Amino acid sequence: MRKVIAITIVFILVSYFGAYDIMAQEGESTTTGFQMLKENFISGNWKFMSFVLVCLILGLAFCIERIITLNIATTNTDKLLSRIDERLADGDVSGAMEVAKSTPGPTAAVLYEGLRSSGDGPEAVEKAIVSYGSVQMGLLEKGLVWISLFIAIAPMLGFMGTVIGMIEAFNRIEAVGDLSPSVVAGGIKVALLTTVFGLITAIILQIFYNYIISKIDGIVNKMEDASIGLVDVMSRNKVFK
Repeated sequence: MRKVIAITIVFILVSYFGAYDIMAQEGESTTTGFQMLKENFISGNWKFMSFVLVCLILGLAFCIERIITLNIATTNTDKLLSRIDERLADGDVSGAMEVAKSTPGPTAAVLYEGLRSSGDGPEAVEKAIVSYGSVQMGLLEKGLVWISLFIAIAPMLGFMGTVIGMIEAFNRIEAVGDLSPSVVAGGIKVALLTTVFGLITAIILQIFYNYIISKIDGIVNKMEDASIGLVDVMSRNKVFK
């Protein structure tokens, strides 16, 4: 997990600075969306903008790591149950366990634990499936708390930057003694930019977070269906004594 996160962070930074260098060398006369975003980021309060950028990079790193892990964990449960059924039909419980053990993913791991408890009866199988299913759900949700943290604190950092920027703008008014728009416009613009980027960061991470949650729900549903199917398959093939 740490390797995937580190690689993702390096990839994001290289992509950002690589795109910046290419655009600088080409000397584009037209302002692109990326350029506008970059210029507004630089125009903002760099102290708080840096924290927001760190939240975005780390949040994306955790999101990409979870998406890769969940895609690897996705298993064709129907095919897996069919292979297990074939082994159990021949009375080969060890072969069925080997099929489950050699298949990657949490569903296969749960079915393996159920098959391993087949000698103790259906109640033991169901208990093993429920217990190990909870363990696998915890592994699937690993890292989500950090994504939630970055979604929560990115707008807060933006709002904090806005409040501090407004305080600085009012301090400038007090020092100058004049409520001229030119005196406060720059400070207010900088203050509002931190909020904008904090909200953009939270929106991006929230989209990824919801996708990850839906992916986990799909895997868990397949896991539950496969667990029920395993008990039926074992009963049909008279594995329980």
